[in-house]
Amino acid sequence: MRHSLFLLAILAATTALADRAAAQNYPWCAQYSGNMGGSMNCGFSTQAQCMEDVSGIGGFCMLNNTYQPPASAPSHRAPKHNARKNS
Repeated sequence: MRHSLFLLAILAATTALADRAAAQNYPWCAQYSGNMGGSMNCGFSTQAQCMEDVSGIGGFCMLNNTYQPPASAPSHRAPKHNARKNS
């Protein structure tokens, strides 16, 4: 019983971490310098957000090469019909 509860807890924690990591998919990364010692944060939607974050603390912004935009939702439009009649 204890063993299965432990495995269930591990599975829940792993799933929660995977979900959280998947949610952090943003196109811009800040590469910090100075006191931050080369750490990176890829949590920015725009270059402007990233630039504001590194302003005054040192660092630079770059595109996130692992970013994958969300898949676009399929269109549910009705097909267009030609109103003209063929004579």
